Amino acid sequence: MNKLYKSLLLTVIALSLNVIQSHSLEKAIGSEDRSAKNVLRDNERHPNQTISFFGIESDMTVVELSPGGGWYTEILANYIHHPGTLIAAHFNPDAGDYYARSRGRFEEKMESSPVYGRVELVNIDSELAEASSIDAVITFRNLHNWLGPQMDLIFSNSYKALKPGGVFGIVEHRAKPGTSMEVMKKSGYVTEELAIKMAEKHGFKFVAKSEINANPKDTKDHPRGVWTLPPSYRLKEKDKEKYQNIGESDRMTLLFKK
Repeated sequence: MNKLYKSLLLTVIALSLNVIQSHSLEKAIGSEDRSAKNVLRDNERHPNQTISFFGIESDMTVVELSPGGGWYTEILANYIHHPGTLIAAHFNPDAGDYYARSRGRFEEKMESSPVYGRVELVNIDSELAEASSIDAVITFRNLHNWLGPQMDLIFSNSYKALKPGGVFGIVEHRAKPGTSMEVMKKSGYVTEELAIKMAEKHGFKFVAKSEINANPKDTKDHPRGVWTLPPSYRLKEKDKEKYQNIGESDRMTLLFKK
């Protein structure tokens, strides 16, 4: 091997490593593009372990259902690169003032930095994407907002959008087994049994669950439901230290496939 060829080979390897590192999940999580406020929640939300458990790769086309203020979007937008795309399925602004304001804030965030250049925006009540075109659909702490016909619509459209073998990942506040629908709606906690039953109803195959986001200190019987805990603190300063010590909710982390 002559010196010129060896030099060119080393340059190609070095450039390849830089590309891999720039698209790494660790780099995305550690990016300065993320807000300091969101970074503070990493120890509670375990983004590296969670995204890895779902098998999300940087070249995938991924739908994030109901991204809210964009906590996970900050990471995923940085991580996913060509030929991958991140599709954020946010509130339909025509659904009412609250939904329009939330959608507007998210759109402002998407316009605030070039890092969001590969993010497409669709309505949560839409078909999400062309049939069988998506590698993964994921959602974080949202099932309690969809209890009822909306969950059927979202799960059905997620299944249709996914490619055969595509993954469906769910993180949700975990209710005690046997919790009634009424209590689930009021408390913000959903049973694993219901989440799995609903996914299987729409054709998904349950693959695995993880205790990545478990919190045994969460008793799930708080005065203002899950919103009593951080980061919401619905009781404001009342018993705040108590709820700080509990931390964020006990959450199920479920993986399905089409």
